[in-house]
Amino acid sequence: MNSRELDAAGVTDPHLRSAYTLCRRLNARHGRTYFLATRLLPAERRPAVHALYGFARWADDIVDDLDRRETPAVRDRQLVGLEAALAHGLATGTSTEPVVRALAHTAARYRIPHAHFTDFMASMRADLTVTDYPTYQDLRAYMHGSAAVIGLQMLPVLGTVTDPQEAAPHAAALGVAFQLTNFLRDVGEDLDRGRVYLPADLLAAHGVDRPLLEHSRRTGRRDPRIRAALVAAEALTRTVYREAEPGIAMLDPRVRPCIRTAYVLYGGILDAIAADDYAVLHGRSTVPRRRRAVTAAAGAAQVAAARLCHSRPRRSPLPAPHDRIHSPQGTHE
Repeated sequence: MNSRELDAAGVTDPHLRSAYTLCRRLNARHGRTYFLATRLLPAERRPAVHALYGFARWADDIVDDLDRRETPAVRDRQLVGLEAALAHGLATGTSTEPVVRALAHTAARYRIPHAHFTDFMASMRADLTVTDYPTYQDLRAYMHGSAAVIGLQMLPVLGTVTDPQEAAPHAAALGVAFQLTNFLRDVGEDLDRGRVYLPADLLAAHGVDRPLLEHSRRTGRRDPRIRAALVAAEALTRTVYREAEPGIAMLDPRVRPCIRTAYVLYGGILDAIAADDYAVLHGRSTVPRRRRAVTAAAGAAQVAAARLCHSRPRRSPLPAPHDRIHSPQGTHE
């Protein structure tokens, strides 16, 4: 199946195929919801999405060492090394690091602005030292690099039927909505890492602070103040989903089922959290497997309909496929 995706994308160089395959494995192993939705994309666009996710996953793994197997100094050196590999890969269009090789190829092929990757790495670096956020505005500044730019990276790969600049704010909002969902789901795990991503002002409005969260996590005792804060965080997250939703109609019709499915599945995590009565400090809420399957099946039906409507040959709005980047695009913003 992966060979078919690479063939469809026009990737024939064996080293590059191996790099994309590694990224796909990272996606399949670590991003169940995301990978399921990705399966609904046209085959030729999936490798690029895997490359973007694979790189983000690699950086995230460096800063999110839950077991603290590596010291902060070691993680800092690893991140510096990744930043150097990224800069070289974007400048030359290739890399000795497989994940960066695939990312560099994707960035050049789809002319993704290099600033998106620079901003992402800045937020990853913040995770090594920043452990909480006083206000929602402070958190949004962090999420620009950690989440919004992911949506912006995806936009050239997905394609739009409108001016991409019109779709960009919605794509950025969708990345933020997904990350806010993860923050709410992972409150307990993030607390174990020494981080609180829920804004301190939102928590304080309900009488909650870090010591109260830590006490509840440690003892397993529920607290109505914490529940109220989590309900408020859910409501905030749903407003961002509403900001993002109009952008789906601006995308290429052939990719809309994928993004709609991801939108529904991630929104389903919020439903699962509510169904578990906001017990996220004491366990992870998940979307039931049956619901994921039904949502994916509905997306597959939409894919079939979109392909039927767009089966007439037409010129692709994307650059022609190629394996090697002979003159990398200078797309810094």
